Amino acid sequence: MQEDNYEDEFDDALESNDEVGLSDENSGLYEHLNITVDKKQEPLRIDKFLLIYRQNSSRNKISQTCRAGNVVVNGNPVKQNYRVKPGDEISVLLAHPPRENVIIPQDIPIKIVYEDDDLVVVDKDAGMVVHPGFGNWDGTLVNALAFHFAKDPNYNSDLDRVGLVHRIDKDTSGLLVIAKTEYALSYLAKQFFDRKTRRLYWAFVWGNVADDEGTIRGHIGRHQKNRMQMAVYEDGSHGKHAVTHYKVLERFRHMTWVECKLETGRTHQIRAHFKHIGHTLFNDERYEGHTILRGVNLPKYKQFVQNVFEVLPRHALHAHTLGFIHPTTKKEMYFESPMPSDMQEAVERWRKYLESN
Repeated sequence: MQEDNYEDEFDDALESNDEVGLSDENSGLYEHLNITVDKKQEPLRIDKFLLIYRQNSSRNKISQTCRAGNVVVNGNPVKQNYRVKPGDEISVLLAHPPRENVIIPQDIPIKIVYEDDDLVVVDKDAGMVVHPGFGNWDGTLVNALAFHFAKDPNYNSDLDRVGLVHRIDKDTSGLLVIAKTEYALSYLAKQFFDRKTRRLYWAFVWGNVADDEGTIRGHIGRHQKNRMQMAVYEDGSHGKHAVTHYKVLERFRHMTWVECKLETGRTHQIRAHFKHIGHTLFNDERYEGHTILRGVNLPKYKQFVQNVFEVLPRHALHAHTLGFIHPTTKKEMYFESPMPSDMQEAVERWRKYLESN
């Protein structure tokens, strides 16, 4: 499953104080349990069988996980009434990493754009860490959601944690969906794992991107010298397969506004891919985009860029759209987040600069 991705990002958090978990666009399911059924095992319903191995769980939780297709026997999803047989290979897949932190509810303002009994859609501000981790044990989106759920008298979920389905970086703004039930969590996580969600990102990148549309391919893995970065390896000797499709939305001569669609979900995928093709994200300190990489060597221009850095003091990446199938109604849901004020201010300043130069 994708447990290796979590280990990579856990290592990254130790060195960079970033959030622990599925950083950036990375998301999916984690293998929590892998069992080879004993040769002497008598036929037994799988929901009863798994209670032997997950004594801190409940039969209802296991049934919900089966309904979502996340209990797999010999490579195939099974229902809760499946009877295990000797030699069966059983895997239990869940939407969160095996490691968990204690979540403290905190009264922190968040933008909720949609909520029902199954899920919440949040428009996260830049600067807010999604999940507690090294250097960020509180003040996160998860702490805010725990508080929000606790004060809701209609919230009867048996989740023992806030139901994060996917994550984005601290300085990335935009849309996230959070599950409120065990079934919703499993159902939504499988959509991300199967790449059936609809997500578009907006990014500002240094330079004038040559083609109006394009695709960036290259394996993404830990940078061999700078552990705080991810790097692209074209020969596949390191990292994991990654594909980013992009379309130019507006050109600013020395900066380009692009729309990105991810075919895969690797750690820092957009940031690493665009740096690889020579178009580092604007003001991305981690990837050296916080210095003037393109433009003219004139004091006026340098001062202009520094002023834009001040109004946009983070990497220019925004999770603009989010679409998925609702776990209960099975209807498609689609949300859009407008460009945040700091990115909008940067756009306006670039437009004015081009008009006068």
